[in-house]
Amino acid sequence: MVDTQNPPARSRPGVVTISSYLLILFAVLQVISLIISLATIGTVRDVLDEAYSGTSANGMQNVADFAFAAGIASSILFLLLSVGLAVLALFNNRGSNGSRIATWILGGIMVCCTGGNLIGGVTGSFGGTGGTDGDVPSGEEIQRMLDDRLPAWVTPVTVLLGVISLLALLAALILLALPKANEFFRKPKQVWEPPVPGASYPGYPQAPGQPGYPQTPGQPGYPAAPGYPPAPGQPGGAAEPPYPGGPQQPGSAPGGPEQPGAQPGSDRPGPTLPPVS
Repeated sequence: MVDTQNPPARSRPGVVTISSYLLILFAVLQVISLIISLATIGTVRDVLDEAYSGTSANGMQNVADFAFAAGIASSILFLLLSVGLAVLALFNNRGSNGSRIATWILGGIMVCCTGGNLIGGVTGSFGGTGGTDGDVPSGEEIQRMLDDRLPAWVTPVTVLLGVISLLALLAALILLALPKANEFFRKPKQVWEPPVPGASYPGYPQAPGQPGYPQTPGQPGYPAAPGYPPAPGQPGGAAEPPYPGGPQQPGSAPGGPEQPGAQPGSDRPGPTLPPVS
C-alpha cells in the first residue's frame, strides 16, 4: 500500500544541480563586477566632469553627477537581481516548478542586460560619433581620457567577467529546459491502493494491545472469547447437561412404573384390557 500523505523523495538530476551552481557563479561574478565599478566610479566621474565642464551639455544639470548616480543605481539593481537568481537556484534544487519559471523570466532579462553591458565594454562605454554641438566632446575623446586615467587591467577584466557571466547564465537556463529536468519538476501523481484486510489504515494505527479483528466464539480452531462459554456440542465445549423433566400430570405417581401400553416418556395411562375368562 502506498502512503499518499508522504510520497517518496524524488532524486534530483545532475543537470538541475549544475544549473544551480551556474546561477550562483553568475551572482558571484556580479559581486566582483560591482566591486570593480565602485572602485573606478570616482575616476569616471572626474573624467566626465572635466570633459563636459563649460559645455552646453551642463546647462541644465551636471552630466558627471548624473552618470555617477545612474552607475551606482544600475550596479546595485543588477546585483540584487543576481542574488535573486541565486535564491531561485536553491528552490530549483527542491523541485519547485514555479521557481524554475521565475528563473527563466528573470534570467532572460539578465541575459539582455549582460549582453548590452558586454557590447558596451568591448566597443567602449562612450563610443559614438560625438555630439552635434561643437563644444561637446565626442565619445572617442571621452573613452581616450578614461583609458588614460583608469588602470590597464580594468577593461580586459570587465570584458572577461561579462563573457563568463553571459555563458554561465545561458547554460543554466538551457539545463533547466532539458527532459531530465522536466521529469524532476513535474508534480508526482499520487497513487491510492485499497487497504489490505487486517492492516491498519494510513495515519490511524491500532491501539496497543487491541486485536485486529475479534474472533467468533465456538468456531473450530478458535479459542473461546472470555466471558462466552462454548456452545454445547461444539468441539472443545462441555457435555450437554440433562434437561429437567416437565411437571407431572395430576394423579400420576412420581417416579412410579409406567403403565402397560403407555408411550415411553408419556404420563398418560395406557388403555384398560378386558379380563380374560
